[in-house]
This record gives sequence, C-alpha cells and structure tokens, in this order.
Amino acid sequence: MKYKFIVVDIQKYFFFKKKDGKYIQESLLNFLQKKLFPYLSKNDIKVYEIISDYRQPRPGDSGNMCHPGDWGYESALPLELRKALWIKCMNSPIWTRDNIGNKDKKPGLPYPDSKKFGRWIKKNIGSPMKVTPVIFGLTIDCCVLSTIQEFRWRGYKPIVIREAVSHASGNKRDRDVVLDKTAISWWAQVMSWKEFMKLRKSS
Repeated sequence: MKYKFIVVDIQKYFFFKKKDGKYIQESLLNFLQKKLFPYLSKNDIKVYEIISDYRQPRPGDSGNMCHPGDWGYESALPLELRKALWIKCMNSPIWTRDNIGNKDKKPGLPYPDSKKFGRWIKKNIGSPMKVTPVIFGLTIDCCVLSTIQEFRWRGYKPIVIREAVSHASGNKRDRDVVLDKTAISWWAQVMSWKEFMKLRKSS
C-alpha cells in the first residue's frame, strides 16, 4: 500500500491570526516545520494540496477571506513539496466556483462538483485499492474532517496523524476531544507521528 500526503488549508490567514499575543496555530506550524516537512523533503515525498478561495459571494457563510493574490491566501507549504493543487470555496472540497483562484476576475457562486473533484483524485491520488491518504492540516473539526469524509465515501481508508492536525481554537485538548471522543474513527484511522513512523517502516 502506498501512502500519499494531502494537506488542507494551511494558508497564512488561518495560521497567523493572533490570539492573546500568540499565533493561534503555532503548535501545528512548529510540528510541520520541524518534523513533517523535513521528513517529506528528506525522503523526496510530494504533497497534494487543497486550499481555499473564500471570497464572497458564499451563500450560507459570511466569511470573506483568503483572497487570491493577498498575503493570507498564501500557503505555509514549501512550494518544492507541492505535487498538485486543488482549490475549494467552501468547507468540503467538492465545492468550486467560476474563476476560483483567479485574483483578476470576480468569483462566481459556489456549487458542488463531486465529479470534478473525483477526476482530480483519480489523476493525482490513485485507486483506493493501492493508496492510503494521509490527510493533515486545518482543521480537524471542519475542513480536514470534510476532506476525510469525501475520501472515505470514495472507498479510501484515510490516516490522520494527531500532531499534524489542529482544532479551530488552536487548543490541543479540543483537537484531542475531536480525535478521541467523536465519530472520527468512522472516517479515518488516528495515530501519532511515532506510530505512523513504525507503520511506514513495516510496510
């Protein structure tokens, strides 16, 4: 079984909002920069990235952020690690829009396109019989969860590395509540970084 890494929404807008003088996702960023990214780089492993274009109009969601071309839209993933990019406009990755990711054009209304996202998965990720997605990023209570569900419904058995996801609050206890005390185990296998390293060595 081959493992493919998929990262969700590690954009600067979400990472660098300050709370009480601290960056709200500082713990996750430290893990990614000190552990995961160096490991991926050393082993020449590429990442499939999903980011957000959250400009209005977005019926049902008042958020207006991650404008293409702006600082907050940029990813914390080193560009040399990115293999392919998917852009979404709502929490679930199946939601797209006209002019998505185009800073010079007005965005259209969001609409779901499961088939288009499925084609991206087929081209970049491969068959669920041969590939296990390792999904990480922001946040386990929202966009990462939505992404995990989409892969599970398509027959994959995703893995979530505990240290590589975060809760919207940035609080580790909130993250662990979602990982340990909710139905997340229906959608993905949760393991620590140490456990994942053992799995990699044994496979």
